[in-house]
Amino acid sequence: MKRQSMCARNSQRHVQRGVTLIVVLLILVIVTVLGIGGAQIALLGERSTRNDRDYLIASQAAEAGLVDGELDIDGTPHTGRVDSFVANNLAIFVPACGTTPANLGLCERALPGSPNEVWQTPGIFTAAPSVPFGAYTGRVFAAGNSGIRSFQAPRYIIEVVEDRTPGIEVTIPPPVLYRITAVGFGPRQGTQVAMQSIYRKRLPQ
Repeated sequence: MKRQSMCARNSQRHVQRGVTLIVVLLILVIVTVLGIGGAQIALLGERSTRNDRDYLIASQAAEAGLVDGELDIDGTPHTGRVDSFVANNLAIFVPACGTTPANLGLCERALPGSPNEVWQTPGIFTAAPSVPFGAYTGRVFAAGNSGIRSFQAPRYIIEVVEDRTPGIEVTIPPPVLYRITAVGFGPRQGTQVAMQSIYRKRLPQ
């Protein structure tokens, strides 16, 4: 009897140890899964924050490009093509955008019904005919690989559009507005933001 009771006790202990081992393994699996999930959530959060930062930098660069385009149109502080932006000098705006120093980035607006606008042309903001920041204004944009900033300066194009503002006086030649499209770049080349503004040239004081 004693031998049988001792054997029964030993078997119960083995069963208890087996159950404990299974419980411990299950707890380890759960902790591991939770740890991996937490790490992935932290990684996604860091990636999202970085993308937001890159988008903000690219947006600020695009805004700077719009301002540079406005200064280009107004001829301030020092641009060599101030005479390009007058109502009777519309021939300088060409369909595929100008590429000469006098009309670089000056584009004739796409005709109604065209599948794409000029600014939607692939690669137009990676090089000519778009205008690099400061080309006609002498302004400097800090860009490059040092620090967290745009990897390259923004670029822009300018299209001429008819001014159909209600109540405006119709003249010969007709009044015009300028549509500026600027693209800013983030720290990584894949981050780009495009912005547009409609601008009326300032009258001489």
